[in-house]
Amino acid sequence: MSATEEAEALKLLFRNQYSFLISKIMFTASDLGVFDLLMESKEPLTSVSIAERLGTSPFGMERLLDACVGLKFLQVERKDNQTLYGNTELANLYLGKRSPKTQYYSLKFNAEFVYTRAQHLADSVREGEAQTYRLSDSSTKNFYEAMYRTESGLREFMEFMREMWSLCGRDVLNAFDLSHFPLVCDVGGCSGALAKEYISLYPNSTVTIFDLPEVVETGKKHFVSSEEHRITFHEGDAFKDPIPEADLYILVRILHCFSEEKCVQLLTRLHKACKPGGGVLVVEIVLNEDRTGPFEAHMYAVVMLLVTQGKERTPSEYNALLSAAGFKDIQQKKAILFDAILGRK
Repeated sequence: MSATEEAEALKLLFRNQYSFLISKIMFTASDLGVFDLLMESKEPLTSVSIAERLGTSPFGMERLLDACVGLKFLQVERKDNQTLYGNTELANLYLGKRSPKTQYYSLKFNAEFVYTRAQHLADSVREGEAQTYRLSDSSTKNFYEAMYRTESGLREFMEFMREMWSLCGRDVLNAFDLSHFPLVCDVGGCSGALAKEYISLYPNSTVTIFDLPEVVETGKKHFVSSEEHRITFHEGDAFKDPIPEADLYILVRILHCFSEEKCVQLLTRLHKACKPGGGVLVVEIVLNEDRTGPFEAHMYAVVMLLVTQGKERTPSEYNALLSAAGFKDIQQKKAILFDAILGRK
């Protein structure tokens, strides 16, 4: 290794050693209201002014703001011997609680739920099991039970899903022409964000959100208007209860939560319920066949190790699952972040 290569390697090593702080910095600034304040102020502010308005220590706030500058969440300028802070376009768009495409609950999920479980990554590697049960606030190994055990936890998780699919839903639905699937069942459809994108793309379609009773209750109450007759809810457990009939079943970030056996069980039930000529649309971040990337898939794979019994998979692994359940003519297309896989009955 040359001196230049070693210098770059040391920089990468240093950055990676401290990268666990990035999500905490981003969420803390968002949670304290930094990005919202700077959006509303219409002009850059000093660290003292920001601290006063948000009720924090000026010393601590300056450290946080400088870190956000280094991470390109904020920009800085010098004027009249003062340092002034303002949002970058990224912060205005995504990082404020009131940003037009806010990812606040996504930040919260990673900075709180995932971060605490990551403290037990070594245990998870040794045992090959989720570490939810090790935390004092939960005794279950089941990811959904841990998330849904309180009304506030359920609501926050559904907000997280709403943010993600309001941002990425149209992209994955555009991967294929789905116009010949007018009757859709979104299995584990949660907040209904993807269902809204579907009926926006295909106005003559109807979508049934099939999810657990507590999710359905919260979805009706907070996320989908009763006046939207093209979206309906159906309570049930997809592994045990009757599956609503549909032309197309959508599984968005569902299969990566489960083992191969559970995935085939679920897909087989969907294949049996599916109308002839119908299909299933699976949305996941798919690993390269040689498992060298993408980076996002590797990160999600570790998250799945920490909180579920599932994993991220390669194209051939997803093909094998769908084929085992009876689906044919399997196609995969890459979207911006996620992959769409369509199998037909």
